[in-house]
Amino acid sequence: MFILEDYPLQSLNTFGLAAWARHYVEIHSVDELTDALAFAGARKDPVLILGGGSNVVLTRDHPGLVVRIALRGVEVLEETADHCLLRAAAGEEWHSLVESCLQNEYFGLENLSLIPGTVGAAPIQNIGACGVELKDRLDSLEALDRSTLKIVRFSNQECGFSYRSSLFKQALRDQYVITSVKLKLHKIPAPVTSYGSVERELETMGVTEVTPYDVSQAVCRLRRRRLPDPAVLGNAGSFFKNPVVQTETFNELKSRYEDLISFPETDEGVKLAAGWMIDRMGWKGFRSGPVGVHTEHALVLVNHGGAKAEEVLGLARDIQQSVEGAFGVELEIEPRIY
Repeated sequence: MFILEDYPLQSLNTFGLAAWARHYVEIHSVDELTDALAFAGARKDPVLILGGGSNVVLTRDHPGLVVRIALRGVEVLEETADHCLLRAAAGEEWHSLVESCLQNEYFGLENLSLIPGTVGAAPIQNIGACGVELKDRLDSLEALDRSTLKIVRFSNQECGFSYRSSLFKQALRDQYVITSVKLKLHKIPAPVTSYGSVERELETMGVTEVTPYDVSQAVCRLRRRRLPDPAVLGNAGSFFKNPVVQTETFNELKSRYEDLISFPETDEGVKLAAGWMIDRMGWKGFRSGPVGVHTEHALVLVNHGGAKAEEVLGLARDIQQSVEGAFGVELEIEPRIY
């Protein structure tokens, strides 16, 4: 384990924001993670955990230790005729795991294809796309308690999953470092194709007998067409969560906006398409110097080069205020702000 000083973080966050770490370390084992946290604890230094850097906005230099999780390894723990229980280390790249599972005919992650980031970050955000969320596939996970430096197991229910969130993003924020996840996957194909854009893309592809591979390909086609490649245009994916409102609020908005886009009602309420509201307010394709809104997807804020965090957050605030003023709906920022 090599702890480096005054380390640049611009290449380690997909928004491409310039920031520096006073100390930086890349860890490849739980023992190294424990040693790194002990090092920071002895110095009373703040610790920032980074995975793929695809869901963060770095607003300043970090005065303590930045720990990049590079734990690797995927193993099958149990296998029956119908199911597979698989464990993946936190540093594994998410999409590579999805591809590997498909190649080995372990199904259930195909709707989550091409989501950027690492396995360890997936439960924090409860990543989801095209009708599937991680909570639908996660059996349990292991995490290092940052105060005791002991490994703790969390069942699916104990993770407190909700829409794009979990206890690790809320009540337990910064108290644990996820080291591995266990996923319960299917061996018998059961493609989820109920999401409208996936259905339409499969039709465009001319697919009639849908397989999990087809679903993955359709999702990848959709994401590549609508979302910018961070290597070309800095971004953190969807910058705002789709807001969930009560049925009464939805009905009132629907009476005013017939083309309002929403998703099927759940116990939590009706989920509205934040991108539609942002687009309706004229933000899609907007640019102010180095920051802007993507031309193909109004949910994506972008860095055209040289953007500062305050410019990104300033644009986000302007969008939030315009949407709330028009629709009475508050948009919540999805990536973590540091």
